Amino acid sequence: MRKPFSLPVPTFAALLAPLLLAGCVNDTASYQIEGKDHSLTLRVVQEYFWSKNASMRLTATRMPDCMRQMELGEVSLSGLEVELFASGPNVYTLRAGEDVWQVDAQACTELEAPEANAVTGQALGSFHIDEHDKLVFEAAGSAAAE
Repeated sequence: MRKPFSLPVPTFAALLAPLLLAGCVNDTASYQIEGKDHSLTLRVVQEYFWSKNASMRLTATRMPDCMRQMELGEVSLSGLEVELFASGPNVYTLRAGEDVWQVDAQACTELEAPEANAVTGQALGSFHIDEHDKLVFEAAGSAAAE
């Protein structure tokens, strides 16, 4: 009698891993402040394809003086939109629903954020997941221009 075909467990796990990771969001998008050396970069990471939430990190960069990564917490992926506002000289505010974060892009530091309904400043655009499941930054007014 013939033995059924089987793969060793490590080989089977290696073949299965891409399937488990398929569909996960792990992407970054940037808002350029003054060229590529001065920017705010948002990273969204969905750990598992079945997860409805993702963690967000913001990296403030002003090379060569500073680069700092800030943990923003977890947000729902459903309709993810993170608005970006210029709230003063080198001060930027991000808002996702009721969650608000504020950063000083000159010193690469996180500031105490205002309440969601008290966000002020010039709307610069928003970070969101596009139809290809990619995180993108869309400048304010660019959707109307298309």
